[in-house]
Amino acid sequence: MTETAEPRVTRTRILADLTPLRTSPDYRRLWFGNTVSWVGQGMTALAVSLQVYDITGSAFSVGLIGLCSLVPLVLLGLHSGAVADTVDRRKLGLLSAAGSFVLSIALAGVAFAGIEHVGFLYAVVALQAVCFALNSPARSSMIARLLPAEQLPAANALNSMTSTTGGLVGPMLGGLIVGWWGYRAAYTVDAVTFTASLYAMWRLPSMLPDRVYGGEGAERASVTDGLRFLGTRPNLRMTFFSDLCAMVLAQPRALFPVVAVLWFGGDAKTTGLLVAAPALGALLGSVFSGWLGQIRRHGLAVLIAVGCWGGAIAVFGLTRQLWLGLILLAAAGCADSISMVFRNTMLQAAAPDEMRGRLQGVFIVVVAGGPRLGDLVAGSVADLASPAVAVTGGGVACVLAVCLLGLRGRGFTRYDARDPQP
Repeated sequence: MTETAEPRVTRTRILADLTPLRTSPDYRRLWFGNTVSWVGQGMTALAVSLQVYDITGSAFSVGLIGLCSLVPLVLLGLHSGAVADTVDRRKLGLLSAAGSFVLSIALAGVAFAGIEHVGFLYAVVALQAVCFALNSPARSSMIARLLPAEQLPAANALNSMTSTTGGLVGPMLGGLIVGWWGYRAAYTVDAVTFTASLYAMWRLPSMLPDRVYGGEGAERASVTDGLRFLGTRPNLRMTFFSDLCAMVLAQPRALFPVVAVLWFGGDAKTTGLLVAAPALGALLGSVFSGWLGQIRRHGLAVLIAVGCWGGAIAVFGLTRQLWLGLILLAAAGCADSISMVFRNTMLQAAAPDEMRGRLQGVFIVVVAGGPRLGDLVAGSVADLASPAVAVTGGGVACVLAVCLLGLRGRGFTRYDARDPQP
């Protein structure tokens, strides 16, 4: 009996901790619904890109899809967080999910009608981003109300698994479904999968922010108050600074098409492998995340993880072997997922409930805008010097910046999950 029990103990320390799924039926439904809907949204994202290219034959037109999504996320991110701190988060999540559901139905309906109009597709993408900007702060703010603090790292690892699974599986299924049955089938499947998210939101209890329960009035949930609060909370502020170090200084994805050809002698398939490697690493990091719950120094863990991202990217810039480059990118993606788990946990545990929505709004802006700014930095440095300088130099700059943050923010390195201080 003893010999059979040992592997089970080891396995629970390594594999993802499923305790949140076992202990909270509300979180379990929310996680399952989000996972299914993320896969559906990944399918739709690819299908829209393919349809825009089929209509226009222009890569630039396809690139505009990203702009249509980015602008609403950045402009509405902060304000959507303030809304989440004002109203019933369950109702906000339900209404925004219903909006995404209606947009998926609209895509399917137009496809069945045989109408092909790029402007309509751009408008749907922009409105989907609006719904996501409203839904994400509300949904993220709910997690700390559904689970005890000690289960938040496990829950955030499971949430990371959801997003990475959707980013990997969704496009693959989307390509297959579009190839076999066309755009109508892909959009219809997305609409059907969204019902899981709607059902999960429908079953949740009412979730008014604590400030509303206290009777202080909803009008105080302003963006300015949220930014002022963040400006006086060094540990929470450092979670954003550390992520910006990685995403702005050491984000090589804009150079993948170039390095696929120049470094590895490849083509579009090679570019696809380079794009998929960090996502696969992030997924593996989530699957084998059981040990994260044992970590108490969350701030130090964030800095180490971001430093590992920068180090892996720096070495990637030096290698000319594709297999080694893919391993390094996967390692970077794994480090990024670990950083994300602890950064989200700190935002949920150290922030008061009435501020969680606005901090998640800032999170959206950083996550949406940081990588795009990183694309600009990487592309500019590559043009001025070379891709190798851009990638390796960016990775080294990320490591140095993280070291400086650690030296300047000693409180962040001493942050203890048993006594979360913002």
